[in-house]
Amino acid sequence: MAETINPWTSTPGEDIERLFEEFGIEPIGPPSRDLPELPYFISRGIVVGQRDYGRIASAIRDKTPFHVLTGFMPSGHPHLGHLMVMKEVVWHVQNGGSGYIAIADREAHAVRGISWEDCASYGKEYLRCLYALGFSGKTYSQSRNRRLHDLAFEASTKVNWSEMVAIYGFSAETDLAHQIAVITQVADILYPQIDSGPAPTLVPVGIDQDPHLRLTRGIAHKLRMFTVEERDGYVSVRSKEAPPEALSAVHRAFSGSRKYSGHVDIRGLPYGVVSEKVREIERSFGGFGFYSPSSTYHRFIPGLTGGKMSSSVPESIIGFSESDAAIKKKVMSALTGGKPTLAEQKESGGEADTCPVFLLNLFHMVTDDAELSDIRWRCVSGEIMCGQCKKETAERVLAFIRDFKERMDEVEHLVEERDGSDI
Repeated sequence: MAETINPWTSTPGEDIERLFEEFGIEPIGPPSRDLPELPYFISRGIVVGQRDYGRIASAIRDKTPFHVLTGFMPSGHPHLGHLMVMKEVVWHVQNGGSGYIAIADREAHAVRGISWEDCASYGKEYLRCLYALGFSGKTYSQSRNRRLHDLAFEASTKVNWSEMVAIYGFSAETDLAHQIAVITQVADILYPQIDSGPAPTLVPVGIDQDPHLRLTRGIAHKLRMFTVEERDGYVSVRSKEAPPEALSAVHRAFSGSRKYSGHVDIRGLPYGVVSEKVREIERSFGGFGFYSPSSTYHRFIPGLTGGKMSSSVPESIIGFSESDAAIKKKVMSALTGGKPTLAEQKESGGEADTCPVFLLNLFHMVTDDAELSDIRWRCVSGEIMCGQCKKETAERVLAFIRDFKERMDEVEHLVEERDGSDI
């Protein structure tokens, strides 16, 4: 029986390759080679997997339209564990993408029982973080976006209970609000193509959110009027539920094409040209013309106590409202990749690549690759002990948080000014 990943409780282990093989996720390396510039979260091995990222890399390279969207469940205060996906979104916006952020308050209310008031308060904190990082684009709360609700209803016509069970492991005890929250997330992923028109759409997530991408990709395909397939020497356009007039329009659009019952075959043109023209025709007949969403998958920054950095384990996280003393205490108490004794550490060095303290530096605290390489060498060579490394890292974290707090304060007005502006 295939494994399921629960987006609300699962903490996927370090066997990333097995998970990728199980769910059909490809390495990020090959498509990222088309990028004019490689972002640090790819070059440092933080973002490791993808689906259809080649579309996004090509759009960045060719300066053609694309969207980037992600969502945040406002079930608690944001912390360092949330920053990576925010940085991914901001980088893609800065490289030509139209940005969208969903505050998943329906999900938080349905799955975590968070009050609507707290959802609104936490949601504003997430937006402050995003604006502090330089985000520009559209934001909305699920509960207040009527067009999103209509799209979720339309999407729900293309999914059944068996699929929900297979993807999420739902049971007869799963309440209806939880299921509605799932289909609302499908609508979130497709929403940029409703709001700004069909275009390749990137959704950066952790591996635990992959079920939403798999479900949405299937629904996006089902909501298309046509299937466009590349065959041996020709392109076949097959009607799914398209009006007969739409199929005739496809036939007329391609000189020399041959029309059959339910499909049109086209020779002498590349797949991409045919696909885009068919999408245009579909839209003219009231269809969605969706692109299946693309996705990237990042490693989780480990918690200071091991495992995933999670608000449910306060000692594991570094929050943006914590005092200097609390932050320093957490870093100094963190687990490390050090050896049991000083003698062993000096002789054989530490294990930087699995150390939560070193990975704090890799993910967020050290921007210069040469400096990061030096920190790693000092660890693995046994030149530096864990206590000293923690002291140095604590100072970097404190400086980072102080600066970030200032930036959050400076952009606080943007949260109110832009709240709900796209609805």
